[in-house]
Amino acid sequence: MDTLTEAIQQALLLLITGDPTIWGIIGISFQVSTLAIFCAVPPAILTAFGLVHFRFPGRKILISLFSALLSVPAVVVGLTLFIVLSRQGPMGDFRLLFTQTAMVLGQFLLSFPILVSMSIAALQAVDQRAWETARTLGANSVQAFFTLLFEVRFGLLTALLAAYGRIIAEVGASMMLGGNILHYTRNIPTAIALETSKGNFAQGIALGIVLILLSFMLNAFLHSLEHKSSFDH
Repeated sequence: MDTLTEAIQQALLLLITGDPTIWGIIGISFQVSTLAIFCAVPPAILTAFGLVHFRFPGRKILISLFSALLSVPAVVVGLTLFIVLSRQGPMGDFRLLFTQTAMVLGQFLLSFPILVSMSIAALQAVDQRAWETARTLGANSVQAFFTLLFEVRFGLLTALLAAYGRIIAEVGASMMLGGNILHYTRNIPTAIALETSKGNFAQGIALGIVLILLSFMLNAFLHSLEHKSSFDH
């Protein structure tokens, strides 16, 4: 018990004093995950919109596929990309393996199905006449599209935060694709795995505290969005 208490105290001290190694790892984690989510949001919303508002052969299969991809483990995504990006793989000449770019690609693929599936649910929940009304009032296709997005903004923000929470905490794909290189690809989850395996619990706890605080903040924000959405309606 004394050892645990001491480790927690050391962890808090590392965070409060601005330990450069700890905060460098935190910075890399947020940088990679934020870039991945912002790259994934536009195509995910467009994909969801197309699947909701257009009828074509295989549409229901695609919707079911995105739902099924939600349960694919991160390590499987990491392994698939590892093979693709390795020297013997089809994209080996780009030498992306063990780089932040590879990590962004992995987190993009992990977040994309979440964003698409949750955006589909949000778009299906809105009255389909909203699009037709906007068009009737003289809005062109682009204006009507953004009008519809505004109507489901809380659902889309919920999707974004859920996807962000998933990718910033995943360890499998980041470990395989980034290589856990200090000051370059070592992010919060991979650092926790490494430090705890070495018995360095203070650093692991410090980084764990950051993830827990982030989780609480995201959940609090989600609840506030849900409350505001129900209040507005």
